[in-house]
Formats: sequence, structure tokens, C-alpha cells
Amino acid sequence: MDANNAVKGFGALAQETRLETFRLLVRRGVVGMAAGDIANALGVPQNTLSSHLAIMVNAGILGSKREGRSIVYRIDIDGTQSLLTFLLEDCCQGNPQDCISLLDAALPGYRKPSNSVIARK
Repeated sequence: MDANNAVKGFGALAQETRLETFRLLVRRGVVGMAAGDIANALGVPQNTLSSHLAIMVNAGILGSKREGRSIVYRIDIDGTQSLLTFLLEDCCQGNPQDCISLLDAALPGYRKPSNSVIARK
């Protein structure tokens, strides 16, 4: 990921409703949530939410899929991972093993094993 795309991703999260939406969808995981249900859960008008969702999809941190009459939104795992990797790629002067406390604080109960896949303790 380059700096321009990172700024786009972080900019998409730099607004309260979008940040709340993103956090809600993180909790929902791969199941996602229909746009109308997101609007109801957050108490946001659907047309306002639609604009926010479009910004986050355009930034590559959310994805959408039509399911019947609804559009279901989910976290774009690849886009979100790229954004977080960009933020932390030079952590601890290129020695990410020195940043375990950062990962432990962000993901309690998870540990990054030597094969670079985050796994449950």
C-alpha cells in the first residue's frame, strides 16, 4: 500500500459515524450487516449512511454484496490488513518481534507465531 491509499483509508475512518460503522462491522465479522440494519443500529438516516458506506468502500476497507433486496456490507479483510500493515510495517526499526506488546494490547489473547499468521493462544 502506498501513502496515498493509506491516507484515503485513514481518512475514511476519521469521522465518527464511519468509525462507529467500521467497528460495528468488525464485530459482525464475515456475516456482515445490511445497510438498513446498520442505519437502525446506529440511529443514522439511511441516505446519510449510504454516503458514509460509499466512502469506506471506495477507501478499500469495506466491501458490499447484494443479497436479495438488501446490500450487505462487510469488512474488506485484505484492504484493512493492508492499511494496518502500512501503519506498522516499520515497527521497532524493522524488528516486529520487539512489538509483541503492541500486538498483545491490540489483540488480547492472540499471538503472532513464527509463520507470520496470527493464532489464538
